[in-house]
Amino acid sequence: MKIATLILSAGLLSTPVALAECNSSKKASYTTAHSAEMSTATAYHVDYGKELPDIVGTASAVGSFGTLLAAAEAAGLVEALQADGPLTVFAPTDDAFAALPEGTVETLLKPENKEALAGILKLHVISGKVVSGDLAGTTTTAATLNGDLEVDGTDGVTVTAPGSSANVVTADVLASNGVIHVIDTVLLPAG
Repeated sequence: MKIATLILSAGLLSTPVALAECNSSKKASYTTAHSAEMSTATAYHVDYGKELPDIVGTASAVGSFGTLLAAAEAAGLVEALQADGPLTVFAPTDDAFAALPEGTVETLLKPENKEALAGILKLHVISGKVVSGDLAGTTTTAATLNGDLEVDGTDGVTVTAPGSSANVVTADVLASNGVIHVIDTVLLPAG
């Protein structure tokens, strides 16, 4: 079953998520806290009293995606992540990028590596909005903008690319044009 064909439903992880809808579908106050399994100590808390920002604005507000946002800028993908969508982004944290071998991020951010960097980032993006409940108790293949991911939602959520795997550590960080799922590892293509 392809993720893009799934419909919206409610929560998956042990991560508590509270969402209070305002007058429009884009207005909400959103709070997310980490589950016991999470390795980071900081809870993601974004409180919007007005319209939700897009994926880039939401990632910026959360504050732990500086490297991802710099990489999106270097790869020329910021406008795509601000488009109407909807999009689902498996977003590696700054710590996930820091765990790559020394010098990897710096090398990828060089202009001559723009295409390779874009390929890596596109492996983290699915066209369509997939919330955690869509993945609960399932294993499926998700078509990203650069190949397929295997998604296992039978015990938490694990996403596997040809060259790496990551765990979703916080699900359902909502944006006006989609959703962000925070992951603990940068997904890499084969090779």
